[in-house]
Amino acid sequence: MALIGGGGAGNVAGGANPGGIGSSIHYIGNHAYAQSGSIQNAGTGGPDTLLLKFNTGNSYIVGKMDFGTTNAAGHDTYLNLIYDGQTIMEIKDSNAGIVPMRFDIFIPPQTEVEVKWGSNSTYNGNVMISARVY
Repeated sequence: MALIGGGGAGNVAGGANPGGIGSSIHYIGNHAYAQSGSIQNAGTGGPDTLLLKFNTGNSYIVGKMDFGTTNAAGHDTYLNLIYDGQTIMEIKDSNAGIVPMRFDIFIPPQTEVEVKWGSNSTYNGNVMISARVY
């Protein structure tokens, strides 16, 4: 059986969690990704449920952020992208239903990143960032 990473290298995605599900960011060479997994919101409206929270290093990051939810039609969906405590992107999708959303993102070096979501009823949501590191 070949080793993950090939060429006798160890698991390049991290040993204990090779799928990378969680609130942090993972680096593989000059690429980065973050995957929240499915997380249920509090159902109180507004973006109050944390999906991702991590700090970047000395490089900047350019990529895509994909968001999805099991929110049924007729309910509002909220999504916030926050850098260093400041809201960078604030989305409200009325009557969202199960609609995936994709956004281009730029993350500066040395930035604390948070992604929060919410709805006016309890549903599951997830976010994934896939990016290039410069």
